[in-house]
Amino acid sequence: MPAATPGTPSLLRAMNDRAALELLLAHGPLSRTRIGHLTGLSKPTASQLLARLEDAGLVVATGTDGGRPGPSAQLYALNPRAAHVGGLDVTPERVLAAVADLTGAVVGSFELPYTEGAGAVDQVTEALGEAVKAAGLQRSDLHRLVIATPGAFDPQTGRLRYASHLPGWHSPTLLDELAAALPMPVEYENDVNLAAIAEQRLGAARGHEDFVLLWNEEGLGAALVLGGRLHRGWTGGAGEVGFLPVPGHPLVRQVTRANTGGYQELAGVQVLPRLAAELGIEATPGATPPDAPHGPHAPHGPLVAEAVALLRRAAAEPEGPYLRFLQSYATVLATGLASLVAVLDPEVVVLSGAVITAGGDPLRALLEAELGELAPARPRLVAGQVRERPVLRGALESALAATREEVFDTSR
Repeated sequence: MPAATPGTPSLLRAMNDRAALELLLAHGPLSRTRIGHLTGLSKPTASQLLARLEDAGLVVATGTDGGRPGPSAQLYALNPRAAHVGGLDVTPERVLAAVADLTGAVVGSFELPYTEGAGAVDQVTEALGEAVKAAGLQRSDLHRLVIATPGAFDPQTGRLRYASHLPGWHSPTLLDELAAALPMPVEYENDVNLAAIAEQRLGAARGHEDFVLLWNEEGLGAALVLGGRLHRGWTGGAGEVGFLPVPGHPLVRQVTRANTGGYQELAGVQVLPRLAAELGIEATPGATPPDAPHGPHAPHGPLVAEAVALLRRAAAEPEGPYLRFLQSYATVLATGLASLVAVLDPEVVVLSGAVITAGGDPLRALLEAELGELAPARPRLVAGQVRERPVLRGALESALAATREEVFDTSR
């Protein structure tokens, strides 16, 4: 269809169509009268709009608003089957795949454990294929796929950086191989960045244009959102704060070989058992040995579970040694976070990842107080609200945003 000329009836119809679709997405089923009221359209125009969107397969009649005084009114809803998207969360332990419909509801998922020697393309296609099958779809039914990985694909070279621990993902031809194997547009994004997108669209960062998400699970990471947009950096490595040199720990040299850095060594998950032991706090059963692997992207396993258990115990009873434990951890976390705040001056810092969120409000309050002593600005610290698979949810939200832009544009 030729591009609509500004001010023409076709452009106005497209604008009204999009407004109605956005309303149905935000509010759920609405009557013709309610849509007319919210858009400012007359009833005849609203009727024509709904008929047009029904014919296009974007809207479906879903019943009536029975129970109100007067005649029942027909309700209309966004057609969830008008488009589907996929998301993948890739770690060294597993590939987690999910499919969502146009409303954002997850309609199929699958988790594929990592197999030694398995290729990245095979893992992606198998996990995605099983999730699509669970949704009752074909891979060709997906409008878009977003894949989350640790690190980032360098936009200049196309190679994965900052994730040496992810086996099978470092071939210089990998992106071409995936493009050939997948029938839909594919985008790649850093896992912590996608957790920030989930918080921006659904959680604690809604309505905020400038925020930092500080993540701590297997390693320390951050996502930077400036002016409402992710800041990725020249090589995609913005936010790899585990490598940040910080006071309180000796300099780590050749950080890419070591896969660790000063901030990770000072405040990463591996320090929590040591901080607890120094205060006489007994480890929980199954404690992780002190020489267990760690780093900005170390394998997820007993180390994280032990840290989460310690922090939950301390947050449940923040007194005596448990309070000192939380204070010690707040201090080392604030040491690196203060550098981010001094440079970026964000409005909000979202605390995310299993380790930080395990400390709850007691850790957040202590961290906020420490940051107030170390940084010139005092952003508000908030707990992340997207707790269930935030990286995968962010991948789906990223894919949905682009897909809705295409589907909702009825002027095409």
